Amino acid sequence: MKIRLLDIAHGRSGDKGDAANVGIIAYDDKGYEIIKKYLTKERVKKHFDGICFGEVERYELPNLRALNFILNKTLGGGGTVSLKLDAQGKTLAAALLRMEIDINE
Repeated sequence: MKIRLLDIAHGRSGDKGDAANVGIIAYDDKGYEIIKKYLTKERVKKHFDGICFGEVERYELPNLRALNFILNKTLGGGGTVSLKLDAQGKTLAAALLRMEIDINE
């Protein structure tokens, strides 16, 4: 069965220099278990192919039912020097929430 992340979670994103910070927060414990299992840094890197040119780091925050991802080399040098339309990465959480995952894998 395929689900979209936005059906089980919400998110927020922003900039940290040339890196984007993307937080995905599950609505409940079941959703957290799903994102913890299926939302790997490899899948996030693949989802942002052509946008994220560096390493993706993943941090678990179980007390918040959240995962935090740092997408290095994503913002074209950062908000003050980037020529990207979204130089501060504000739309990246919304983009990640549209990812579909197969929970029967």
